Amino acid sequence: MTNAAKQIDRGVWVAPERLSGLEVAALSKRVEELGYSTLWVGETFGRDPFAQLAAIGAVTKDLVLATGIANIYNRHPAVMLQAANTVAEQTGGRMILGLGVSSPAIVERVRGLDYVRPLAYLRDYLDAMDNTRYVSVPPPRPVTRVLGALGPKMLELAAERSAGAHPYNTTPEHTAWARSIIGPETGLYVEQKVLLTSDKALAHATAAQVLKFYSRAPGYRNAWLTMGFSDDDIDAGSAKFLDGLVAWGDVDAIEARLTEHAQAGASHICIHPLHPKTGQGEVDDAVLVALAPNMPS
Repeated sequence: MTNAAKQIDRGVWVAPERLSGLEVAALSKRVEELGYSTLWVGETFGRDPFAQLAAIGAVTKDLVLATGIANIYNRHPAVMLQAANTVAEQTGGRMILGLGVSSPAIVERVRGLDYVRPLAYLRDYLDAMDNTRYVSVPPPRPVTRVLGALGPKMLELAAERSAGAHPYNTTPEHTAWARSIIGPETGLYVEQKVLLTSDKALAHATAAQVLKFYSRAPGYRNAWLTMGFSDDDIDAGSAKFLDGLVAWGDVDAIEARLTEHAQAGASHICIHPLHPKTGQGEVDDAVLVALAPNMPS
């Protein structure tokens, strides 16, 4: 592990929908054992992230629990606050609430909800959360709030109204650009997909399969275009596109990418370990071990 990468707090981002509850518990304990600070869980069409984090909190001691991200269109602001405060209070304050606007593909086409004015909707949502009455025993400290952000206006809102931004599916160049927008003090919680294989064909096939899901979301596509990828890169899954978004190869190659994010201004790196056979379906323990903060250099 390089010195630059060592200096950056490191967590793990997972979408464990194909794992059983017992398997998720075992994974969580493994992540903590290896020295990662934080476990991030996504939200799409599977488990409720707060119920899942509460269960994870019950089998871990110090692991910070984070939503990456909780969909604001799915929950009333008061319900979101209740859920986050409940998990935080039950786990001694081990909670990061990652909030975001998701995408019209999920909100409109699947959930049947109106996806309107996402930036203004999120701003109003934060106002409502901040004005929500909560009468239960509070967490030991206020829940850390971060916003899923890719574009300049969302990044500005993250700096204005939260502890940080949580960019997803981005490059080190985007990390540097995001840092220039949010300033030096705001947290920058960067997700990076990683794949421990030196088989180029396998790496590209796995990366293409995983990224195809996200390519349907206008927010990601627009962000990728601003990062220098073309529509053809995205649709065809060019080597430039796949290599830009998924760090693959041996440990040194992956660590080099994490170092790029660190040098670009990331304050926390969420490694998203893909499995060479099932993509997001399982977590490759070998990569967890290889990139673990507790492992010697």
